Amino acid sequence: MLNDQKTAIASLFNDALRSMGVEEATVLLERPKVAAHGDLACNVAMQLARQLKKNPRAIATDIIEHIEALPQAKALIEKFEIAGPGFINMRLSQDAKTFAVREVLRLGSEFGKNKDHDGESILIEYVSANPTGPLHLGHARQGALGDVLSNLMKTQGWNVCREFYYNDAGVQIQTLTESVRLRIKELQGETITFPENGYQGLYIKDIARDFLDKKTIRTRDGQEITASGDVEDVANIRAFSVGYLKNEQDSDLNALGVSFDNFYLESSLYSRGLVERAVNALIASGHTYEQDGALWLRTTDFEEFGDDKDRVMRKKDGTFTYFVPDVAYHLSKFERGFIKAVDIQGSDHHGTTARVRIGVQVAGKQLGLDIPKVFPVYVLHKMLKVIKDGQEVKMSKRSGTYVTLRDLVNWVGRDAARFFLVSRKADSEFVFDIDLALSQSDENPVYYLQYAHARICSVFAQAKDKGFELPSPADIEQMDLSALSDQYAQALIARISEFPETLTVAAKECAPHTLCFYLKDLAGDFHAFYNAERVLVDDEKIRNARLALLMAARQVLRNGLDLLGVSAPEKM
Repeated sequence: MLNDQKTAIASLFNDALRSMGVEEATVLLERPKVAAHGDLACNVAMQLARQLKKNPRAIATDIIEHIEALPQAKALIEKFEIAGPGFINMRLSQDAKTFAVREVLRLGSEFGKNKDHDGESILIEYVSANPTGPLHLGHARQGALGDVLSNLMKTQGWNVCREFYYNDAGVQIQTLTESVRLRIKELQGETITFPENGYQGLYIKDIARDFLDKKTIRTRDGQEITASGDVEDVANIRAFSVGYLKNEQDSDLNALGVSFDNFYLESSLYSRGLVERAVNALIASGHTYEQDGALWLRTTDFEEFGDDKDRVMRKKDGTFTYFVPDVAYHLSKFERGFIKAVDIQGSDHHGTTARVRIGVQVAGKQLGLDIPKVFPVYVLHKMLKVIKDGQEVKMSKRSGTYVTLRDLVNWVGRDAARFFLVSRKADSEFVFDIDLALSQSDENPVYYLQYAHARICSVFAQAKDKGFELPSPADIEQMDLSALSDQYAQALIARISEFPETLTVAAKECAPHTLCFYLKDLAGDFHAFYNAERVLVDDEKIRNARLALLMAARQVLRNGLDLLGVSAPEKM
């Protein structure tokens, strides 16, 4: 059911209720679980039983009578039925049922989009890996989730900025620099003792070798870094290593089809004085205290955020704990004009969510900022296991310790990697089955969806071979679609009409997997229709109506796959 049609029908209910003297009621329209019960159902009569002190079925009868008296009702609703304790089931008119077909072909790639958040800006931060090694499976899941969620937010009118946050101010960069430096010495023939916390992967030796060869790398911002080849030139080793790994990460993300609008450096929070400003604002709030040589934030003052104990801001040695620059970073997000921020992180960050939100609220008030309480929104994902040839894969030769994003893409390709990575709720356990992702069967959801699209394209090719002309969107606008009355056609049309609402829900709930589920259902409805009804029949009216339906189904499949970043092949 298209959003505007649902709105129109909900308006009929509200008009009827007002004429009955009911000013406030929640009208929810849902698709019945059993198709035989109709196209839409509403339970408002049961909600009003206590208020009106009447039997729900009697209330439902009154509502129906008032709606049927409205002149615009017949164009939308063909028949009402009262079921059970007072459900109002509706069967839509034929024009209302086939409206979705015409609307899809009129709007094309724009079908499903709305402008509910037109002019509002949202920042979605994801991956945000330290430039210290290849990207792992957690980064892969974040990359796919963030990219698809960004696409979904755009369908709702949001002005989206995709951001990558570099933690370039921590000890990890020092560890990277020393790891490369030791490998350089090893390549020069020295015997070294490699520290346990050093980075062990083969990529460290690759960087060391290129450094000794005095190679030049060019970063995404156009900066050229030439290796000096001097093992004592620690600053140059650091710059060359970080630039090298940034380029590798960019290459891996490009292989997954993931890109960013902005890269934000943690170090800039310090150089621009933003961390100091945030700390001073927190101190000025009166919610901090000194104890055991450390500075604490009294987060337990804010029960609504659910933090169970106060948190250290500044340690005895004068360094800040991780959440302090995070607070400064999120204040920066809001001050840059983003009224909503979404952070996609691993579930191991669960403990930091409350303290960051508290810090943002407290410091924000001191700085005169009216920041929403749920800022940022967190999408926390669990790690995934990879199964290949029936065995769990735990290690990559290149990383030395873990399976990398590039391994995954190399094994199954971009399409399967992206789809599988977002096909489950982010906080659910997930096993990525390589063999399933490569299989050409209905069990593989990527193959199933792409085959549906290719199958529709093959019907159009057959039509052309037979000399049948495909109807144009303009023709379909005026076409008689009454032939689409069988149960399979109606089920497919109903599914097509749910696409806009699916996108709205997926964006609102930050749940890309919702779109995956929808597309599998859409493909299933198409296959059921295709197997039950012959499309290229001699009767022109029936043939063109069914071709129009397939054109709409193909467009919605293509729109959905495009949002997922998955290709829609015309042949398979």
